[in-house]
Amino acid sequence: MTKLALITNEPPPYRIPVFNRIARIPGITLQVIFCARREPNRHWDLPAFEFDHCFLKERITTVKGRYIHNNPDVVLALKRFGPDVIVSDGLNPTQLYGFAYAMFKGIPHVPLTDGTYESELGLSKVHKAIRRIVYGKSKAFLSASMGGQRLFESYGVAPEQCFKSYLCIDNDAYQNAHEDSAEKYDLVFCGRMVPEKGPVFALEVAEALARRLGRRASILFVGSGSEEERLKAVALGKQALVQAHFHGFAKQGELPGLYRSARMFLFPTHADVWGVVANEACAAGLPVIVTPYAGAAGELVLDGENGYVLDLDVEAWADKASKLLTDTELWERFSRRSLNLVREYSFDNAAIGVVDACRYALSSGASRRASRAISS
Repeated sequence: MTKLALITNEPPPYRIPVFNRIARIPGITLQVIFCARREPNRHWDLPAFEFDHCFLKERITTVKGRYIHNNPDVVLALKRFGPDVIVSDGLNPTQLYGFAYAMFKGIPHVPLTDGTYESELGLSKVHKAIRRIVYGKSKAFLSASMGGQRLFESYGVAPEQCFKSYLCIDNDAYQNAHEDSAEKYDLVFCGRMVPEKGPVFALEVAEALARRLGRRASILFVGSGSEEERLKAVALGKQALVQAHFHGFAKQGELPGLYRSARMFLFPTHADVWGVVANEACAAGLPVIVTPYAGAAGELVLDGENGYVLDLDVEAWADKASKLLTDTELWERFSRRSLNLVREYSFDNAAIGVVDACRYALSSGASRRASRAISS
């Protein structure tokens, strides 16, 4: 029986089902070690935990809007569990304590990242030096995307050491959901209402789309945040061309119906290492227009196949949206492609990726120990 410890910041809804599936795999005993029950800016409703887990004593520091976890008691948690392999999904101090414990005990370590080569280009020399140390001593590597694999390879990691554990959602729940509204919206924007997610840009696209269609365009906004009141004020000035509906924050169970009440998803992010909202839209059968600044662009959202990857140009987005909304055959082809592409991004595949990486790390460590024994 392989004892697998996984150190992570908090329980996100899109990872809990993956952990549940890992715990069901024969020959695996899983314990997930959480740094916190919930970070201050999260309002997730979570699925049931069907795996062994523990919560560390919370010690969170905020640095430039980011939450830094520093839980020395992770070492005691690891000692109690006695893992054969350790996976850590970040490089907070807590995960670094776990890495140090792995090195001290001679336990294989596997880093898991949601980041990409592009998202980490601006890191400081100190951050990059830490990555060189951790990656240089780790046995296998897990990423949520090809962008993450490119990141590992930029530090000299061999491709055969890299495994995927995609970010994913319950595809079936979205494909089988009933529409949330009798009204069909032209567009939907779903996400935190903050400037870097581009909600005002989405509203401007709807306005430009209306001019092309020769009628009012409708857009559904799902989410809440600091930009919400400003967005509503701007929408008031565009009522002649845009019918904007604001749903507010949505629980996980509401999302499938909300997506299916629209015909196209706008994802005008300024920076997202992936963007699970793209999974949600694709699973609902929607074409997606996205910026190149999301990790999902070029992997889950393929330009000209199930959506478009465009820079933040209102007129260009409106042109493509108009094309899809006025060409039924094109829309249906893009919709089918979204459904096909998202199938690979499943909880089962994400769980298998974690276990395959751990088994590779364990076999690699065993072969190296055998080589040392023979040479001595």
